[in-house]
Amino acid sequence: MWDGGVNHLDMQPLSPISSPDEMDETMVNVVQKLNASAKYRKMFQSAFGDNVVTGQHTLQALSQFVLMLNSYNSKYDKYIRKEPGGEFTEQEENGLALFRKNCASCHSEPLFTNHEFANNGLPVDTVLLDFGRIKITQNPVDSLKFKIPTLRNIQFTFPYMHDGRFKKLYEVVNHYTDGIQASKTLDTKLKKPIVLSPNEKTDLVAFLLTLTDREFLFDPRFSFPRDQ
Repeated sequence: MWDGGVNHLDMQPLSPISSPDEMDETMVNVVQKLNASAKYRKMFQSAFGDNVVTGQHTLQALSQFVLMLNSYNSKYDKYIRKEPGGEFTEQEENGLALFRKNCASCHSEPLFTNHEFANNGLPVDTVLLDFGRIKITQNPVDSLKFKIPTLRNIQFTFPYMHDGRFKKLYEVVNHYTDGIQASKTLDTKLKKPIVLSPNEKTDLVAFLLTLTDREFLFDPRFSFPRDQ
């Protein structure tokens, strides 16, 4: 997750399921509840040819669902493919240019992440005291480094940063222009100040909104399952 402690998609759900800060559950109890549901036993029969729910099949089902979550029909995507609906405004064009100049080294197109870990200059939260990837590697060079997330659909993925300290995109932009805290492991790309005028910040946010893929976000296949 944010600190890179999970490195296999099939195993990823175990972390939120067992974490006391999230579901605070056990896999054994989850499997018991699924086996008690005639609806889910029928679905497992259809998927695996066996209506006895197991932990292995539960994790496989979750990972296969996650693999379906592909977002590629945002306004940005249509702009890149030169399709109808992808016409950028002047503000969005300027925002894209600003993004490519100041942000793309970490949030690389087209996935808008370089899949690495970085210290982005956030002060340590005094309550959570989360020092990032160093908890996993025990290597001082990884102090305050967190996974660089994709920016796709960022309009709807608030709160922002690994600890959710920012509620609005403008707060995120302001952090990178005025809030960077220097430290030994600060990403080298952030050591040179990012200077943006108020209008440029607005243009940058306007571009980020073009990464919203409403077809994906409101796809009924990904909605809460309901009885037919």
